[in-house]
Amino acid sequence: MIMIKTEIITVNPEAIDQAALARAAAVLRRGGLVAFPTETVYGLGAVIYNRDGIKNIFTVKGRPGDNPLIVHIHQCEQVTELAREVPETARILARRFWPGPLTMILPKKEEIPTEVSAGLPTVAIRLPAHPVALELLRQTGLPVAAPSANISGRPSPTRGSHVIADLEGKVDLIIDAGPTGVGVESTVLDLTGPKLRILRPGGVTREMLEAIFGPEMVEAPSQINCRRPLAPGMKYRHYAPQAPLRLLTGDEDQVRRFLQRTAAQAQSAGKRIGIIAYDEDQSPALAVAGVTYLSMGRRANPAEGAERLFHLLRLCDQAGVDEIYAVAPPRQGVGEAVFNRLYKAAGGKVEEIK
Repeated sequence: MIMIKTEIITVNPEAIDQAALARAAAVLRRGGLVAFPTETVYGLGAVIYNRDGIKNIFTVKGRPGDNPLIVHIHQCEQVTELAREVPETARILARRFWPGPLTMILPKKEEIPTEVSAGLPTVAIRLPAHPVALELLRQTGLPVAAPSANISGRPSPTRGSHVIADLEGKVDLIIDAGPTGVGVESTVLDLTGPKLRILRPGGVTREMLEAIFGPEMVEAPSQINCRRPLAPGMKYRHYAPQAPLRLLTGDEDQVRRFLQRTAAQAQSAGKRIGIIAYDEDQSPALAVAGVTYLSMGRRANPAEGAERLFHLLRLCDQAGVDEIYAVAPPRQGVGEAVFNRLYKAAGGKVEEIK
C-alpha cells in the first residue's frame, strides 16, 4: 500500500471547530477517507455513493469484502433515502434510541452500492450521538459508510491515538476528539423479520428492547451460524490483541485463585502476562513482576468495562505481554456486549475454571 500524508486535526466536542470539520467534509465529498469519533468507537468513513472510496475502506482496513458496512446519517428523514421499507418498529426505535448506539437493518433501495451492503438486500443504518460525528455528517450532506477505524481484526479504537497508531499514512484525515463514551460498537438489530433480532449486542441492551416490545418479540441468539455475515462482527475473529487471549468463567473465588497461581507461575518462568479483570479481583499476589494488571472497573457497573475494554487490550499490546487472561463479565445489560467482544478476541473459546 502506498503511504499518503494524513492530516490530523484535534477537535473539542464541547467547542466544535466548524472550519476544521468543513475541511473534513470536503475530503469526504471528493471521495477521501476520514476517521471520526462516534459515541461508541471511532469510524472510518466514505460517502456511500463513491464506490472508489468505499472500496478503499476495505483495502485500508484489510476487511473481507463480504462484511457489510454501517451507513451513518445525521437526521431520521434520511432513512427513507436508504431503506425500501420502514416498519413501525423502526420508527419507534428511532424515537427512543436515536441519536445513539443502535444500528437498524432494513431492506435497501437499489441505489445503495453493493459494496456497502456486501451484496445483501439490506442496509445497516445508524444515527450517532457524538456531536462531532453529527456535525461532520451534516456538513457532508450525504450518508457516510463507516466501520471501525482500525486494522481489521484488531481492537476497535476508542481514542484518537488508537486510530493514529493503526491508520496514519493510510487515510486522508483523522479527527481526534478524545475518548469515546460507550466504548463498544453499536447494537445491530435486524428488523426484516417478524421479531427484533439482535445480531450484535451493544449499548442498547436486550433488556431495554424487551421493556418496549416484550421478551417474546426480541430474539438474541448466542451464536448465529451463517456462511456470510449479516452484520459487522458476526463471522470473523475480531477485536484481537497481539497476544493470545484466554477468556475465563466460573466461580469468582476459583477464578481469583487461578489468576494468583498463574501470576506466580509466570513470575517463576520469566513470562509476561496481562490480566484484564475487575477491581474486586485485584490482590497483592497479582502485583508481581511480569504481570500487567488492568481493571475493567467494578463488576457491578458493566458500563465501566465497556468504556475501558478496547483501550485495555491495546495497553496489553504496548506492554508486550506473552499471553492475556480476561475475566468474563456478568452477561446482563451492556455486559453482554463486553462478553461478546472478549469472546471474539479469544477466537470463540471460553474456559470454565473449576
